[in-house]
Amino acid sequence: MEIFNLKDKLEYLDEVVRLEYEEWAEQPDVDRLERMNLKKNKICKMFEHPSFCKLILVDDCTLIGFISIFPNDCEEEKELTPWYATMYVKKDYRHHGYSRILNDAILKEAKNRGFQKLYLKTNLQNYYERFGAIMIKKLKTGEFLYQFDLSSLSGE
Repeated sequence: MEIFNLKDKLEYLDEVVRLEYEEWAEQPDVDRLERMNLKKNKICKMFEHPSFCKLILVDDCTLIGFISIFPNDCEEEKELTPWYATMYVKKDYRHHGYSRILNDAILKEAKNRGFQKLYLKTNLQNYYERFGAIMIKKLKTGEFLYQFDLSSLSGE
């Protein structure tokens, strides 16, 4: 089992884009291929942004899941940056601790990049607390705003 930065393993890009699209697209059947190509291009452009990262978890050449850091991810809290985003584990691999591996990897990556805090918006309550997130408030969208304090993590 290994963690990689997607920009170093582009052979997984199409699969990551497809899984993201299937999980989070608001209208999954509308212009599917065009929207997936736009997403793929956006990810490739974002690789150069200092507040963007997409890590993938791979076991024996099989993609298990991924997680990201985004520079922005909340209209209501535009001043906050960076954002913990897109934690995804394939359905067949859920409930085996892979989300913990992805979480630990992205928090370590954020700390190594010099970030002190990482923000998260989600509909899930009582999930990210197990990874150290603290709920700050409920957003107007109904989602919850969380914060990870990275100062307590040891960097490498």
